[in-house]
Amino acid sequence: MKTLTHFIDGKPVAGISGRDGPVFDPATGEIQARVPFANAAELHVAVAAATKAFPAWSAVNPQRRARVMFNFKALVERDMESLARLMSSEHGKVVADSKGDIQRGLEVVEFACGIPHLTKGEYTEGAGPGIDVYAIRQPLGVVAGITPFNFPAMIPMWMFAVAVACGNCFILKPSEKDPSVPLRLAELMMEAGAPPGVLQVIHGDKEIVDAILDDPDIAAVSFVGSSTIAEYVYAKGAASGKRVQAMGGAKNHAIVMPDADLDACVNELMGAGYGSAGERCMAVSVVVPVGEKTADALVKKLKMRVDGLKVGLPTDAEAAYGPLVTGAHRAKVLDYIAMGVTEGAELVVDGRGFKMQGYEKGFFLGPSLFDRVTPEMRTYREEIFGPVLQVARAKDFDEALALPSKHQYGNGVAIFTRDGDAAREFASRVNVGMVGINVPIPVPLAYYSFGGWKRSAFGDINQHGPDGVRFYTKLKTITARWPKGPRDSDFIMPTMR
Repeated sequence: MKTLTHFIDGKPVAGISGRDGPVFDPATGEIQARVPFANAAELHVAVAAATKAFPAWSAVNPQRRARVMFNFKALVERDMESLARLMSSEHGKVVADSKGDIQRGLEVVEFACGIPHLTKGEYTEGAGPGIDVYAIRQPLGVVAGITPFNFPAMIPMWMFAVAVACGNCFILKPSEKDPSVPLRLAELMMEAGAPPGVLQVIHGDKEIVDAILDDPDIAAVSFVGSSTIAEYVYAKGAASGKRVQAMGGAKNHAIVMPDADLDACVNELMGAGYGSAGERCMAVSVVVPVGEKTADALVKKLKMRVDGLKVGLPTDAEAAYGPLVTGAHRAKVLDYIAMGVTEGAELVVDGRGFKMQGYEKGFFLGPSLFDRVTPEMRTYREEIFGPVLQVARAKDFDEALALPSKHQYGNGVAIFTRDGDAAREFASRVNVGMVGINVPIPVPLAYYSFGGWKRSAFGDINQHGPDGVRFYTKLKTITARWPKGPRDSDFIMPTMR
């Protein structure tokens, strides 16, 4: 069994806290590695290395920082196959999905390659008599990211690519469930030309999260995870004077209008609902057909497709999805399915009996489908985060619109329709941060920003895109005058007259 390390000051560093945790092989259920859990003293070493590296790195001109990002992109693409297989071995998602995880992260790296343009600033000549005004963006210093298990490459790259390109030094605390890919990304960043201390990886649990939030030398923290922890991270980090963005949970709805192409819709819902075993913050977890006729037809088609989904090993190219990340998470999803039955929802497809032959101890779970779910049910109110799709019927457009709008989460929503007027009205009125029109997973492209509303996000600046640059920089505005000679004293409020 291998023992993983931290990555501090450009090199692997063994843990010294005496605490660690298991990294499972989700297909077999066996422990394949141990990951060290850092303490505050180990974090201080990483912060010291980042603090030392910051002055020189922030002084590197943006074009040369962009070259490092270009190099990093090329190295990740070179190692795409090995990174994807490494990810699948710890997370459980199929290899093709792991490649998609990496690619969506690389798209933000590509965006960060444009950092010379993104941080150009503004300049006004002659804003007043002999006065010029200009604004510049400068890096914050040492910043940190705390990332979830479900996207071990994409979300770290969403964070550190923009932060590092802006001239910051970044400390990454990845999920302890699948930490190997983040470690490898840090090594590749060094190979790309980033100096030691610019990107570091520290593993751990709540103890190290609290240490990050308390450390006075860390200027900003970005977080993605459950809403309960996101709220905690936001409150604790803000109380210690940090800039914080904390993305939380989701309950993403897909509205299906009577005029929608149901066959095309079902095709989309299969991947959106069951891809990566439903372990995506933007997965569609609730389908809302409008009208009983639409609902009956849709559920019938969904059942046929769900019954035919293939669950398999992460290396199986024909599998729709693989095992869940851990046995504990599988047990949590099973509890939600049992709860749904108890609450009175109709279990159309029951995936609880699925076993993978030869891998009976793996964390596999078949796809489940519920019908006649109502807003009062706890399984509707909470995020299940597994291969479970719920159908909540609506009698008309307004009732369908109200479901995602009133839900505690507001990450993503989609509407399937051929009616442009209905789609436009829905997009305008729905109380959700990201909207898809005939697009089930409306994750914005890298040059836009990602972020939900309500309990799906804490903080007012979103991930990547223009908001990413704003989050990892501070604005400085300079007003300059070069007088030709002495000026009289002026005791009134200065204006630009």
